[in-house]
Amino acid sequence: MEVTLLQFLIVCPLVFFAGLVDAIAGGGGLISLPAYLIAGVPPHMALGTNKLSSSMGTAIATARFAKNGYIKLKKVIWFIVAALIASAIGANLTLLVSERIVEYMMIIVLPVVAFYVLRNKKMGDDSRAGTIPARRSFLIALATAFGVGMYDGFYGPGTGTFLILLLTGAARYTMRDAAGTTKAINLASNVAAILTFLLNGKVIYPLGLVAGVFGILGNYIGSGLVLEGGQKIVRPVVLFVLAILFVKVLLG
Repeated sequence: MEVTLLQFLIVCPLVFFAGLVDAIAGGGGLISLPAYLIAGVPPHMALGTNKLSSSMGTAIATARFAKNGYIKLKKVIWFIVAALIASAIGANLTLLVSERIVEYMMIIVLPVVAFYVLRNKKMGDDSRAGTIPARRSFLIALATAFGVGMYDGFYGPGTGTFLILLLTGAARYTMRDAAGTTKAINLASNVAAILTFLLNGKVIYPLGLVAGVFGILGNYIGSGLVLEGGQKIVRPVVLFVLAILFVKVLLG
């Protein structure tokens, strides 16, 4: 698929802002995925290319977490394997669905995910950490890696938020452990999904790679800002981007 200058001009700024939003409050995928659809990229191509661009930022963030000792590889390796398998299954399932159905599914699912992500700003309570047996915590985390990994392969937006909420709330992880584990699982699910989309020719390399650089820049600037009330800008921007997407699809 050939990429036009207009598509770069639409996607890159929105992916940059998605990175900025992700650094401030999470949920950047609620902007980046619709960006590709607004630019006229077919749904399957949008899913694959969005995975490519978003995984670039995820890889850098995961490396930083690992370097600072936030990822306990001996335990997390099981979750990585589960996420790899599940995400590949999810990505293959979404490719079996027609692009028109995928587009309409997004119209239904995006607002639901947006509502859930935007209303859950408190990502965990360390006071409950370690209050269940270690074996039970491990099994819950493993099931979380598989379930959310499959969702990430099939769709994606909100994955990091869902992982954090489930790991702290159900598996009773500390926020620090949950953050590191989330990055490892998210990167694994991204890799599996990307490989699946690549093998099926559903990735636009030039657009995805350039947008990925903009996403990294947005994350970098967002994480470096001490922005009072920064989260207040997230909700209206997400809703605005979703509204544009809905209008585009309805006008068809």
